Amino acid sequence: MLSNIGIPGLILIQVIALIIFGPSKLPEIGRAAGSTLKEFKKATNDLVNGEEEGKTGENQKLSAVETSQTKTGS
Repeated sequence: MLSNIGIPGLILIQVIALIIFGPSKLPEIGRAAGSTLKEFKKATNDLVNGEEEGKTGENQKLSAVETSQTKTGS
């Protein structure tokens, strides 16, 4: 859907945004959108990396338990 916008469409969207929000609010809106995207990317990366780290963490805990059981002779 967005691939069909083209350059004239983007210019029209920018002009409409400039008319609606004014030149003083546009930088604030851009910063807010950028920080929102940054937080979203960080959260998704944390979820993806957390799942991988969680699996390796579980493996480390299991090996530690197995090692302690062999040392105690249980």
